[in-house]
Amino acid sequence: MSTIQTTSAKALAVLALLTAGCQTPPAAPEAAPNATTAPSLPSGQVRFAAGSPQLAQIKVEPVITAEVPTDEVTSPGKVEANPNRTSHVTLPLAGRIVTVSVKIGDLVQQGQPLLMIDSPDVDAALSAQLQSLAQITQAKSVVTKTQADLERVRDLFSHDAVAKKEVLNAEAMLTQSQASLEQAQAGAQQSRRRLELLGIEPGRFGQKVAVTAPIAGKVLEMNIVPGEYRNDTSAPVMTITDLSTVWITSDVPESSIRLVKLGEAVQIDLAAYPGEKFRGRVKQIADTVDPQTRTIKVRAEMDNPGGRLRPEMFGQIRHVEALENKPVVPASAVIEADSRRVVWRETAPGQFQRTAVTLGGRIGDRVAILSGLKAGDRIVIDGVMLLQSN
Repeated sequence: MSTIQTTSAKALAVLALLTAGCQTPPAAPEAAPNATTAPSLPSGQVRFAAGSPQLAQIKVEPVITAEVPTDEVTSPGKVEANPNRTSHVTLPLAGRIVTVSVKIGDLVQQGQPLLMIDSPDVDAALSAQLQSLAQITQAKSVVTKTQADLERVRDLFSHDAVAKKEVLNAEAMLTQSQASLEQAQAGAQQSRRRLELLGIEPGRFGQKVAVTAPIAGKVLEMNIVPGEYRNDTSAPVMTITDLSTVWITSDVPESSIRLVKLGEAVQIDLAAYPGEKFRGRVKQIADTVDPQTRTIKVRAEMDNPGGRLRPEMFGQIRHVEALENKPVVPASAVIEADSRRVVWRETAPGQFQRTAVTLGGRIGDRVAILSGLKAGDRIVIDGVMLLQSN
């Protein structure tokens, strides 16, 4: 009996050990969720808790629209003086240069004296004018005499004292003398007009001739000095240009000339003023194609307030065929991820969605969006890399 009791006690002890080994241990406490990113968000989304230091570093602004080109031509060009406002000054007569009153770079007004000439042609012009006046006086006396002769012959003819032939001869002499008077008067007018053009006072010998500015502008070139004698009156002695407007000349590829039309507005960028935009209008399109470069010369005119634009400055012409309103975003807001261009769009306060976009042309520091965004969407423009790292 004692043997049976001992066996039963051992069996109960083994059963207790087996029961204890089958019990499940208590579960470990769950890990706390990420403090900045919710684990339940889909891929491509990031959420920050309110008051997060990272959220404070993210700058968001709404998408705006702007006019962007649908097609354009860009070609290099340079600034040139407007040939329609450029004057090459020549001497009106040969002579010795007495004084030069201006220098290169001076601004001159129309009619301002530029230089003085001492020329023997001045005295010759004065002599010609006096001679023409003397011829008028002589011609008038001849007309007076022929008129008296005609009256006398007509009186004699009325009394049958002379033949009709004598009357006809007297009338012819009067007509001839009147023609000579008219010729002398024309010569006097011509000589007086020459004196006026030269600025010479009639009747006073030994005068100097002043050469004046034909237009208002700036003296860009000069190749004359006091004391030298000039015989060639066709060679320019200085160049004056009105730089209130200038031309920019560009060589447009033959394949793109269809987009350029007379009178159309163009945008001009100059290397001297980076980031600054100038506006002009197409004034001239060449009629021929350059056989070497296969380009056509296009000239645009633009205002030049303050004379900031100087001939020979380099830049480029941007001709826009058509404009349309498109969403634009700062170029810094666009990044490349997985071979795509993306921006981070705010979908709720502190929550952002990675959004693929299709880019258009660039306008300054902004870039056009062809698809993926609309006006009014709020996107991240600063702190993009904080989102990429989450």
